[in-house]
Amino acid sequence: MEFNINHPLLYVLVAAVIAVVLAQSVFFLVKAWKRGVQLGIDKKKLRKIATTAAVFTVAPAVSIVIGVLTLSKQLGVALPWLRLSVVGSLSYEMLAASNTLGAMGLSAVTTPNASQYVTVALVMTISIMVGIWLVPVLCKRLQSGMSKLEKRDKKWADVFQSALFLGMISAFVGIVFCDFSDIFVGEFKGLIPVLVMLVSAVVMVICGVLSKKVEKARWLADYALPASLILGMASAIPLTAWLG
Repeated sequence: MEFNINHPLLYVLVAAVIAVVLAQSVFFLVKAWKRGVQLGIDKKKLRKIATTAAVFTVAPAVSIVIGVLTLSKQLGVALPWLRLSVVGSLSYEMLAASNTLGAMGLSAVTTPNASQYVTVALVMTISIMVGIWLVPVLCKRLQSGMSKLEKRDKKWADVFQSALFLGMISAFVGIVFCDFSDIFVGEFKGLIPVLVMLVSAVVMVICGVLSKKVEKARWLADYALPASLILGMASAIPLTAWLG
């Protein structure tokens, strides 16, 4: 059987896994509803909470769909659909896939063979699982340490927490600037990801400011991420035509 990144068998396997995840979600939703009724919460209020939660899942779902479409060009739909529907994150999956494909010398228009496809799937899947066992091993100790630091000095606790977050973000930002030095030898392609990032950042800031300053624009806070992703990716088209 010839390998195909969009083979129907891959869709069947992925659909089976996602069905299990959806079943878990429904199970805990029912349990939460029953527990809410036991606590005496009005059913109208519970319905409103469930409806509001469902509506606000649309915003992050848009960014996930964008990620699936971006990765589907080289990996098909099944693998990105699986990775971004279970244990994964948009920024990690795209970075892991692009780094793995680049390490194997595949360009943006090259379709991987079966061996290369499995390699990408392993990197995307096994690496993200590190967080699953790190949480029970380290999270309690870190949380305890942060609680003690916050009791001693809340200001430094906030600084330390912000530093941890910025350190994590820096790991992803590095790839944006990896080809930036090429501009010194007359190659301006390295500016494209930097400018795309700036466009996304500007959109994010505008959405944040409007959601805080304008009463009727507070809904923008929930759609800032997909908006910055869409407009950032859209800006890559004219930027590539100009610099690429």
